[in-house]
Amino acid sequence: MKIKEILKAKGENQEVKIKGWVRTKRGSKHVFFIALNDGSTISNIQIVAEGENFSEELIKQITTGSCIAAEGNLVESKGSGQAVEILANKIEILGSADADEYPLQPKKHSLEFLREKAHLRFRTNTFSAVFRLRHALTFAVHKFFNDKGFFNLHTPIITGADAEGAGEMFGVTNFDLSNIPKNENGEVDYSKDFFGSKTNLTVSGQLEAELAALALGQVYTFGPTFRAENSNTSRHLSEFWMIEPEVAFADLDDNMNLAEEFLKFCIQYCIDNNADDLRFLDNRLEDQEKNLKKEERSEMGLLERLQFVIENNFHRLTYREAIDILRNSKPNKKKKFQYIIEGFGSDLQSEHERYLVEKKFKKPVIITDYPKGIKAFYMKQNKDGETVRAMDILFPLIGEIIGGSQREENLELLEKRMDEMDVDKKELWWYLETRKFGTCVHSGFGLGFERLVMFVTGMKNIRDVIPFPRTPQNAEF
Repeated sequence: MKIKEILKAKGENQEVKIKGWVRTKRGSKHVFFIALNDGSTISNIQIVAEGENFSEELIKQITTGSCIAAEGNLVESKGSGQAVEILANKIEILGSADADEYPLQPKKHSLEFLREKAHLRFRTNTFSAVFRLRHALTFAVHKFFNDKGFFNLHTPIITGADAEGAGEMFGVTNFDLSNIPKNENGEVDYSKDFFGSKTNLTVSGQLEAELAALALGQVYTFGPTFRAENSNTSRHLSEFWMIEPEVAFADLDDNMNLAEEFLKFCIQYCIDNNADDLRFLDNRLEDQEKNLKKEERSEMGLLERLQFVIENNFHRLTYREAIDILRNSKPNKKKKFQYIIEGFGSDLQSEHERYLVEKKFKKPVIITDYPKGIKAFYMKQNKDGETVRAMDILFPLIGEIIGGSQREENLELLEKRMDEMDVDKKELWWYLETRKFGTCVHSGFGLGFERLVMFVTGMKNIRDVIPFPRTPQNAEF
């Protein structure tokens, strides 16, 4: 049986068998107590073992980190902290752990230390909770879209198109790097490469998802994406997961409504199904911030913050309105912002986004109608000639969590915008053709999955919400 199931059972002296990993062992040679965890829950189960029933050699081998199987009677616990415990009559060591070498002894470890032990950090309470919640969010994403009649689309990981126009992509090749073929001009001859052209790891599945939406109506992608940005911040990864719905016949308002409903559904799913893990992480965050100065502490606990998102309608305003508010704000006037807001055209930074959410409106915020100069070529242009039908959703602590837009369906305007931004129209001929053959109003958005996991778990570094983080100079495990 799984420990999660056993802990819900009544201690009526029933025979049970469990397998798991030893968190702690204490006691004497006469009677000893094992805290066992099998990953199914944040909680351990206590195994009580009478020393006379087990050899000294076996007792000695049961150390923190060991993997064991135990059989015995499930009874009401005499101690505090648990309702039931197992009186063991048989214990088998499946895999011992060298007590001198096992790095995760029962004490507090820093998150930096645990990143160096990424192969073992799943065994800690913190990371087992984080990755159970990551699973819950994954399931919630698929359930939300499936229940709404969306179709999941697997877009290519290897691509010849740069959806963002960022240029920071990982190249894909099977060339012998010590003997790369060159053409007459001395440039790399990609016609001799595996795919016959220059290819990269994808930064987004959006463009391909648009193609499918214009036939299937509503689709979503959920897959890995890659950025070759040399950034070592707590918010950036070189490999991360993106969720990108695309919807035909949907305008910007429909897009915002879908995104808000989606976020609330995913968070509510975790509250309903992973209450123990959230409680543990809530307590962990509170304990972590006890020694901080008052101004450095979070204004809300983790559970309070999740309810804050679910219970509030997201406040919607235009980029112009946001800029006016920020330009006239105290932090801007007193030059406390690192990036001072001068006026229209300023790119909003995380500090500005958090001010709007946490100080000004005290609720999640959606900003719309950004200047076209700071947004991608595919966004629907407004009639003012200056702005596009874009929207960003801002959350407390995180800043931007979703970015999306109504897509430009007018072929003439799209081609003109691509020319202005030096986007190769020949490379994206297939994208442009969808505007010639039965186009319609359509919209979509992108959610960096790890940012959502960060928000739900309260973890402050994005490397702690993905099992094996990929960052500059780091591809271990």
